[in-house]
Amino acid sequence: MRQTTLETERLVLRRLTPADEEQLVALDSDPEVMRFLGDGRPAPPETVRGESLPRMLRASATHDGRLGYWAAEEGADGRFVGWFELRAADHAGREAELGYRLCRSVWGRGYATEGARALLRAAFTRLGVEHVFAETMAVNHRSRRVMEKAGLRYVLTFHVEWPEPIAGAEHGEVRYALSREEWEAAHGREAARPGGRPAGPAPGSAGPAPGTAGPAPGPVSRTPAPASPGRGDGAGEDGVPSAWTRNAGAAQTELRGAGADRFR
Repeated sequence: MRQTTLETERLVLRRLTPADEEQLVALDSDPEVMRFLGDGRPAPPETVRGESLPRMLRASATHDGRLGYWAAEEGADGRFVGWFELRAADHAGREAELGYRLCRSVWGRGYATEGARALLRAAFTRLGVEHVFAETMAVNHRSRRVMEKAGLRYVLTFHVEWPEPIAGAEHGEVRYALSREEWEAAHGREAARPGGRPAGPAPGSAGPAPGTAGPAPGPVSRTPAPASPGRGDGAGEDGVPSAWTRNAGAAQTELRGAGADRFR
């Protein structure tokens, strides 16, 4: 199993482990972090310990440990600030979903974009991924901006029937995506060769995505992640929780909302 650790200018992304349990419990107990995820309520500690974390660890153990979840720590002091995911979306691990969930104390610092760019670079240069996508609520403008700054492009808007819809759900969900060929075109083939720097902020971003109607409440991604099925994880660059991805199938099987692992 590969133990991929990524370093950016300010963050260290290491593989999530059972020892991160209490940090995850604290993260998912914050009402603001969970406001737009799952059913919009904090996840009970027992759900995080018994369902969310085990699910995240299982996802990280597949595909020879190439994909899954990374705990995010500040490089300066090693403080846990959240997590990122690059989760396999097909059997071969050639397509992956990108997502994140960050502690409220670090919202607005650009960590979401920085971590996402590092994972995209690793995905296309080291991890054998050919296509990456992310999803969030159409009204989650801050999270959409993170996707754009990371380099993903708007693909489509779609609608899902959620058991417990939250404000803005009537405007649908949006998907953003990026292929290895597109990433190479933006960053140069030199960056995609083995031996190129594995992680770090990558310049370049996609153009603006079509606007959407409705208010712009924060977060996103709706796909259940380990603590809340149904709506994504994360926090927008401006601090509004925003987690991307949301996998309708997963979301509907976990309907409680313990978080959302991206499988949002």
